[in-house]
Amino acid sequence: MAHNPQAPRNTQHDPAGSTQMFQAFVDEAPAGTSGSTTSGSNRGLVIGAVIAVAVVVVLVAVFAL
Repeated sequence: MAHNPQAPRNTQHDPAGSTQMFQAFVDEAPAGTSGSTTSGSNRGLVIGAVIAVAVVVVLVAVFAL
């Protein structure tokens, strides 16, 4: 494995180099977090599922004829 001279020297070596960045991403709290944003995304998921089921029903009806 090649040595990166610009890498910070510490005792906790992370071979992947992404653990600290992932922990920082998880630890930071997004501003304005509320439950209303999840209900909007769920509504889109339900509408998409209904459309998908309708398309499957139409395709089955077309091929059955």
